[in-house]
Amino acid sequence: MTEEAPIPVTGADLIAWGHRPGPAFPGLLARANAARTDGIDLQGIRQMLEPDLPPAPADPLPLRAAGEVALHVNIRADDADEQANIDSVLATMTEVMRTPTVEAGSVMPDACPAGPPGTIPVGGVVAARNAIHPGMHSADICCSVMLTDLGHVDPQAVLDAAGAVTHFGAGGRENGRRFTLSLDLVDAFRANAFLNDPRLLHLAQSHMGTQGDGNHFLFVGRSRSTGRTAMVTHHGSRGPGAFLYKAGMEVAERYRKVLSPRTLKQNAWIPADTAEGRAYWEALQLIRRWTKANHNALHQAVTERLRAEPGARFWNEHNFVFERDGLFLHGKGATPAWNGYAADATGLTLIPLNMAEPVLVVKGSDAAHGLGFAPHGAGRNYSRSEHRKRNAATTPEAMLAAETKGLDIRFHAGGIDMSELPSGYKRADAVVRQIGEFGLAGIEDYIDPVGCIMAGDLPPFWQSDRRGRR
Repeated sequence: MTEEAPIPVTGADLIAWGHRPGPAFPGLLARANAARTDGIDLQGIRQMLEPDLPPAPADPLPLRAAGEVALHVNIRADDADEQANIDSVLATMTEVMRTPTVEAGSVMPDACPAGPPGTIPVGGVVAARNAIHPGMHSADICCSVMLTDLGHVDPQAVLDAAGAVTHFGAGGRENGRRFTLSLDLVDAFRANAFLNDPRLLHLAQSHMGTQGDGNHFLFVGRSRSTGRTAMVTHHGSRGPGAFLYKAGMEVAERYRKVLSPRTLKQNAWIPADTAEGRAYWEALQLIRRWTKANHNALHQAVTERLRAEPGARFWNEHNFVFERDGLFLHGKGATPAWNGYAADATGLTLIPLNMAEPVLVVKGSDAAHGLGFAPHGAGRNYSRSEHRKRNAATTPEAMLAAETKGLDIRFHAGGIDMSELPSGYKRADAVVRQIGEFGLAGIEDYIDPVGCIMAGDLPPFWQSDRRGRR
């Protein structure tokens, strides 16, 4: 008679022995089952894996008292809508500040709520000790803007070239129309426990050279100081970033249940000094590299199509985490504004306002009351649905003509998204004024608008059938 194979060790066994699911789990299972094949019994395997047990959790961390942590407010209201918005922002930030890891917070002039109470708002900055909070950079990790100086080329020619090159909307590029993805970056993804997944790797390839949907855009204008044409793109890390965010939230939630069950789920964190924390931090840096490469791919394709001779090219991110002075600074819709925040920082950052206003080129002031940040854009005083409700008596076409007179505004999908028109955002002059009033940045140049390509009014994928019809 043949000898029966030993019963394999399962994930349930590891959990029962005190191990926590995470990036190290597959390796533990492989070692355990190799030992099982060698004839070691379950008790022996349990003892063999004891050195890999996570440290015993400390007593659950209590929430901070309301007002215990300093919150710097760099925004003020000029009308009732702005006051209602600020009241909502401060209410949600007050709850965020109660998270046990948080040591300081700040609110930018473009702030607006971004979820249920206790969710970091757009324009919110949070400094945390030994903690990376995936919910505080959101699913659109490393959303960012990049500028290329294209010289004295015709801006309309840039819009035509860019329209033929870029890709908006859900999903990625089809085979045969995909952009090249660096093999070095693919290898780095595969070496990271959070990024080594066939689905994510497929997204990293197919989403290269895409800009997504919503408020993402491709803007063309002229430098006020030089008269040269510039192109600015705005998008984030697309599918790869969303995939990492989901994985990070799952790991953070496991820690939250042990370390601080009373912390809101959206503010769960991964301890930075754990194996998962180090892997997640590395994954964020790799997603940053991918996102910059995505911008670069589009800018280079447009440059080559035009046969232009470009000048400067620089970029900056928001929706990201930065390490400084022993703290992890989470900027949700906030732009780092201190020298050397990253190895590729140039000292200049971009603040877009809306399609009919200039993109600001600024130097950050590293203001302590801003935790070193500046706004990322104009923000909103009320929701997209409220904007549509208030303008129900007019048509998108009439609003577009009235709000963007003289500009070449193109919606990639054809339909006009009313909520992306200038009236959907805060007043640009008020945001610019408050940047100066609060000393957050100094304006070096204005890229005055000529035209813009927006994602367009695409239906969500769940409202379309397989043939792409509404």
